[in-house]
Amino acid sequence: IFADLIFLLLQDADGKVSRVIRVGTRKSQLARIQTDSVVEKLKELHPDVHFEIVAMSTTGDKILDTALSKIGEKSLFTKELENALEKNEVDLVVHSLKDLPTVLPVGFTIGSVLKRENPHDAVVLHPKHKGKCLDSLANKSVVGTSSLRRAAQLKKKFPHLEFKDIRGNLNTRLKKLDEKDDFSAIILAAAGLQRMGWENRISQILGPDDCMYAVGQGALAVEVRARDQDILEMVSVLNDSDTVLRCISERAFLKHLEGGCSVPVAVYTEVKNSQLYLTGAVYSLDGSDSLKETMQTSISSDNQQEKVDEKAQRVGITALKVSEAAQDAAEKLGVDLGNLLLSKGAKEILTVARQLNDAR
Repeated sequence: IFADLIFLLLQDADGKVSRVIRVGTRKSQLARIQTDSVVEKLKELHPDVHFEIVAMSTTGDKILDTALSKIGEKSLFTKELENALEKNEVDLVVHSLKDLPTVLPVGFTIGSVLKRENPHDAVVLHPKHKGKCLDSLANKSVVGTSSLRRAAQLKKKFPHLEFKDIRGNLNTRLKKLDEKDDFSAIILAAAGLQRMGWENRISQILGPDDCMYAVGQGALAVEVRARDQDILEMVSVLNDSDTVLRCISERAFLKHLEGGCSVPVAVYTEVKNSQLYLTGAVYSLDGSDSLKETMQTSISSDNQQEKVDEKAQRVGITALKVSEAAQDAAEKLGVDLGNLLLSKGAKEILTVARQLNDAR
């Protein structure tokens, strides 16, 4: 019982004692950049705390010869990090929110969702195709993506192209594109390319008419032990209210559809004039069959004195300092949109997609 009360302390050369907080991350360059950006923000707010970064490899980093949707593991990029969190080897973990399943293991929660960067997908061309876009690539050009969601939407939109799996971290995928002739282009999340400083490789940003994005795409999340109230308080100041509400609605939609890596589900959200708009869609693997609907809800917070329930977790997110009524409305919006799509036959489309993917 005392383990929770004993902080890790560090004494510097001047005899000054500071609290040590260990931050878990994946080992890839992008993961390190993302974690460093979060730690920088925390250091500014808590200059007296010493933050130590602990990097580790996850299952998803190790299995590189299989499409993500085929591995059939919901927590591919998070399990090892959560094990370290459970064993008190780290105190918080930085993730890409889209890697976190909509139901977290008991005892964990997402304590903050930071301001979202560009959530859209980007086209990166082989250097010999510089200046082109997907439309102008030659017939039967091969485009690399390991995402069923991207492939389903783009097959329908660009029937002249062929889509093949490509795995590995960002560096590896760009290398596969540039150094071989297997792919004319690859599709990657714009946010990752921007965080790496590789905006110059983006040939085209795919808007919602071409390709809607993954649930939580472009947002970073900080996962903590749910019982660590002080750490929860510490990271909660990083919450961006609009991003939290958009991502709660997206995650509630996905959870209600029982979607995951192995089915093509896509979303698009925006906040305008205190209204949250959620567009959600499901696709068959080849994109020929799809359902897409939009709903909206009010997220205005009329009562400024409104209390935020310290314990409430919505689709894995505990967002202190964000209006509870707005969080409830966002979650309900996701569930309602999920129900609307289910009433129109979404279950059948996703079941077939899952079976076909398993059989591949």
